[in-house]
Amino acid sequence: MNTTAKPSVLFVCVHNAGRSQMAAAFLSNLSNGQIEVRSAGSQPANTVNPAAVAAMNEVGIDMSNEIPKILTTEAVKESDVVITMGCGDTCPIFPGKRYEDWKLEDPAGKGVDSVRPIRDEIRARIETLISELLPTR
Repeated sequence: MNTTAKPSVLFVCVHNAGRSQMAAAFLSNLSNGQIEVRSAGSQPANTVNPAAVAAMNEVGIDMSNEIPKILTTEAVKESDVVITMGCGDTCPIFPGKRYEDWKLEDPAGKGVDSVRPIRDEIRARIETLISELLPTR
């Protein structure tokens, strides 16, 4: 990994409306801008999941202005770490990148009560990721 530039992470799921948006919001928030954060979907939804927005609001993170984005080859190339969340074989693979596949329940169609445990699991994984990418923090 390039030591002079900030590490960069790309979160990918199919719709870029729930899990990847929550992960990106947590990473942006908890890394205090020390990590470059991207998120995208292989088939982005029109809007971010309202239950995910509500669940994140409960922990003081506003995702209401986020918009699902299409996954691009450039986004993968520009990222040091690519974390997929149920996007299957639609994610392009490039040599030299760190890939992780986080098995997380899909919050689509669920209420905020069902999204909270997913949110909390994402937060725990993000905290671990930050400790790996920014060990001197």
